[in-house]
Amino acid sequence: MRIDDMRISVGKIRLIGLGPGDRALLTPAALDAICCSDAVVGYDGYLDQVRDLTGGKQIVSMPLGMEMQRAAKAVKLASEGKAVAMISSGDIGVYGMAGPVFEHLAANGWDGKHPQVEVVPGVTAAQAAASVLGAPLMQDFCAISLSDLMTPWEAIRKRLDAAAYADFVIALYNPRSKRRRKQIAEARSIILKHRAANTPIGIVRNACRTDQESTLTTLGELEQHFDRIDMFTTLIIGNSTSYIHNGRMITPRGYMNSSRQTS
Repeated sequence: MRIDDMRISVGKIRLIGLGPGDRALLTPAALDAICCSDAVVGYDGYLDQVRDLTGGKQIVSMPLGMEMQRAAKAVKLASEGKAVAMISSGDIGVYGMAGPVFEHLAANGWDGKHPQVEVVPGVTAAQAAASVLGAPLMQDFCAISLSDLMTPWEAIRKRLDAAAYADFVIALYNPRSKRRRKQIAEARSIILKHRAANTPIGIVRNACRTDQESTLTTLGELEQHFDRIDMFTTLIIGNSTSYIHNGRMITPRGYMNSSRQTS
């Protein structure tokens, strides 16, 4: 059913990024948006981060893989006049639910006003991981997801090759899962075509959560850490100027007078 065929009240969808999980890193705007909502829509893992804020609200939980169904449900609730909080971890606009919601709206004749839509940004996984590691994102960087569930692996390979060739610092999302075991190894091989084996890499699992783990290694030694990498892990791969000093990963602000050193 197209949106303009519905009886639309003044409803609103707030697309909310929850950040990495630490309540201190949930923005005040996100906190306010959840608290003033009538319904909260999300995946159970996201809902668990804010259970204490959802008392008395309608809760809609759907598993991973049902992103478009979640989007449709949020739009339906808003079209009934409800204030809807659609939540994702990190920033909802970075590999989050903002895209599916806008896609659903656009495909169903949204007029840009009914329902109202507001995006509330959050701290991304790349930002959270970078804060744990030091200062690895001080030059141009990019984020690449290794998940091929919605993007063909050939497209991901091209992006990895281009980013490595262009000397971007690279944040790798969704690097390895129970089903996807080989992508991280191939990504390493592609990047090694353009980067030295001693290029520093930061591996951060559950960034800014109570069970946070972080490791500093190099592109050449990354293979030794594959078994510790999963969907809760973000990798940050340095560029040609990045280095490690006293347990911190540093990418200098510019190429001028940069130094490669390890200690």
